[in-house]
Amino acid sequence: MDIQSYCDEGLRLRPLKTKFNMDHHEDDQIMKMKKEGGDDHDHDQDQDQDQPLSPAGQLFHEPNFNVHILAMMGCKTKIDIAVVKANLPHTLLKHPRFCSLPVKDEKLKGGEMKWVRTEVDLEKHVISPEEVDLSSISPDKYVEDYIHNLTKSSVDKSRPLWDLHILNVKTTEAEAVGIFRVHHSIGDGISLMSLLLACTRQISDPEALPTLPTAKNNNNNNAVHHHYKSFGFFTAKYLMSLVLRVWWVLNLFWNTFWDVLKFMGTALLLIKDSKTPIKGPPGSQNNPRRIVYKIVSLDDMKLIKNAMNTTINDVALGATQAGLSKYLNRRYGILNKNDVGETEKKNNLPKKIRLRSILFINIRPSPGIQALADMMEKNTKAKWGNSFAYVLLPFTIGLRDDPLDYVREAKSTIDRKKHSLEAYFTFSIIGLVFKFFGIMSASALFERLFSSTTMAFSNVVGPLEEIGFYGHPMAYLAANSYGQANELVVCIQSYVNKMSVSVAVDENTIPDPHQLCDDIAQSLTLIKDIVKQN
Repeated sequence: MDIQSYCDEGLRLRPLKTKFNMDHHEDDQIMKMKKEGGDDHDHDQDQDQDQPLSPAGQLFHEPNFNVHILAMMGCKTKIDIAVVKANLPHTLLKHPRFCSLPVKDEKLKGGEMKWVRTEVDLEKHVISPEEVDLSSISPDKYVEDYIHNLTKSSVDKSRPLWDLHILNVKTTEAEAVGIFRVHHSIGDGISLMSLLLACTRQISDPEALPTLPTAKNNNNNNAVHHHYKSFGFFTAKYLMSLVLRVWWVLNLFWNTFWDVLKFMGTALLLIKDSKTPIKGPPGSQNNPRRIVYKIVSLDDMKLIKNAMNTTINDVALGATQAGLSKYLNRRYGILNKNDVGETEKKNNLPKKIRLRSILFINIRPSPGIQALADMMEKNTKAKWGNSFAYVLLPFTIGLRDDPLDYVREAKSTIDRKKHSLEAYFTFSIIGLVFKFFGIMSASALFERLFSSTTMAFSNVVGPLEEIGFYGHPMAYLAANSYGQANELVVCIQSYVNKMSVSVAVDENTIPDPHQLCDDIAQSLTLIKDIVKQN
């Protein structure tokens, strides 16, 4: 469906207003709504106004933790800016956080911040360069530099904390690129991605929301029960089931105990990652980030997943471990002044490298796409905010004779983390620090956590079908963030049959992010080739 047809038909959730079908009467209505500070849904959402920021939301306004989330959308057509501006008031701006300001309230304890509704001037939020000079730079490099320049600054905090940058520049993967920049205090990454997808519709069915893959429920307890039921002896079945359950619980407590102990040791700077070429000095969170991404095949990852009886998470983590091992081996070889050719073949890695990632875990179920779409269409409520915990995920760094070992090791690590309550305990610990010691202490705790580890890692599930952003078909979807103390953030984002591998780096520490991104992608290809051979 082309843009004109999309504008004429509109989304069923509400007729979309564009420059092609907006008459003067509608213009007057919208201006009146703006002057009143919103539209007819404001009355239903009065209780959403002047709400205090959550502790996590306030944390993201600390100078050492001013985190922003970036979502890069590659489109198959040029992006019509008028169409985007006409549709935002009926979708994204229906959410109170996108038309509110965080303001300090001296009446609240400690001068805490609260959300206050305000007018939204789309001319200041939707930004597109008028003239793009590509005479001395490639389109891909132009987009990369544009994103790099965005990471040098924060969103303007005198207005709602988001902006949308539209680059109608033809790149290798797309005809145009849209870049959403959102301050992390508005919501966590999963919630924001769900909200973004709720503003889209399937290309094949313009009335249908995107659908996300669901995890299969592997009930091991039922399998055990079925096995011993076929054995035929009630007593043997009962005793063995009891033993397995007790062992499961004991193992859960043991894993949780050690994980929480390591978390506390890291927070107190007693446990630190090894000094490696990709770990820089403390205080780098204010440095700009170079964000690059590469599109790989999701079908290749599914092939590996099915052949090795793992998950997409296992494959993504395994390929990342393999790519990091290859990259670090090269960097250590250069430090040792080895010949370039020998550096690729020789094992230059030190023994027993401790390299851990901060892994973001949602404690509260994220708002579904349907719930957010209903909120924008019917003024219903949807859960929102920052409700997450951190898990310390160890990465296995080393050269392996069998590349499949990287995936096996990743699966072992993730399975071990699944059988632990670390996320819930760390969430509680952070909450207690907020409550009894205040925002400054919590900010210092987070800074120590990030400075004691090497990187952050996330894997975000995307839609199964091709979608359109206000009628503009998407070619890919990529995401990342900046503002945290890690010099490296790796974000994996799926979209239909593609997977974007995005890395955000501090160039003072990692001067060649394209090489690192290529190493991860090439490692995935190598693992796939070995699986095919077997």
